[in-house]
Amino acid sequence: MEITVYVVNGFSKDHRGGNKAGVVLMEKPLTTYQKMAIAKQLGYAETAFISSSEQADYKFEYFTPKEEVDLCGHATIGSFALLKHLNKIFKNHYTIETNSGVLTVTIEDDTIFMEQTNPVFYETLSSEELAECFDIEKIDQEYPIQIVSTGLKDILIAIRSERELHALQPNFEKIKELSESYHVVGMHLYAFNDDRIICRNFAPLYDINEEAATGTSNGALACYLYKQHGLRKEVYVFEQGYSLRLPSEILVKLKTNSNNEIEKVYVGGKGDYCETKVLSIEND
Repeated sequence: MEITVYVVNGFSKDHRGGNKAGVVLMEKPLTTYQKMAIAKQLGYAETAFISSSEQADYKFEYFTPKEEVDLCGHATIGSFALLKHLNKIFKNHYTIETNSGVLTVTIEDDTIFMEQTNPVFYETLSSEELAECFDIEKIDQEYPIQIVSTGLKDILIAIRSERELHALQPNFEKIKELSESYHVVGMHLYAFNDDRIICRNFAPLYDINEEAATGTSNGALACYLYKQHGLRKEVYVFEQGYSLRLPSEILVKLKTNSNNEIEKVYVGGKGDYCETKVLSIEND
């Protein structure tokens, strides 16, 4: 059985970098086994499978080479860039059915914003718990280490400087063990350089040692900085992927009420269509 798969970039910067994802526009149903086989053959962090939905404009399912995940920012951004490339975009607002619920997608010129789930703040960790993962002397103790989710759970860790962030040598096996014990996708590390916020993301539990751009992680980080540290921005701009030579830019907008509580989270960026592949998979 042959399947057409599109390769896209999500969160690219100036049409460079970004995070590659596969996209399958499902004309016929595929089994979970077949979706897994496609994701594994492609080898990207995530592959999005798009089908019709009774609840929304589209149904989105996301698979890593290892398993299904509830939500994926860069695959969604890349998917809508693909739909635009294929002249399938006819309005500025869409809804998508995901395992995290029905979410909205807004298209503003070349920038695509995807709604996230509202933030959930989980436990904090001590830096000592990370001692075997990387050099904890580089951690900025001003910012508590906390697990936060806007769709997927990540451990958010501040590093003292951009230079030290890029110099870190992670122990992926230990990160994998810690991620498993806390039931998180991985670790999202960040550092400040004046007004810039630079990030690295490690998710070896999902066979992704380092990821060039992560929408859900930066959505969680914006909420954390807003709520826990009073950092208020009209648009949060996160830079990622430089350690992989894949410069990426992730934008986050927060909608808040009169009590300064977060009501909506939107993660956005640009995307690019890259190429089309034809894969052969077994009939299930």
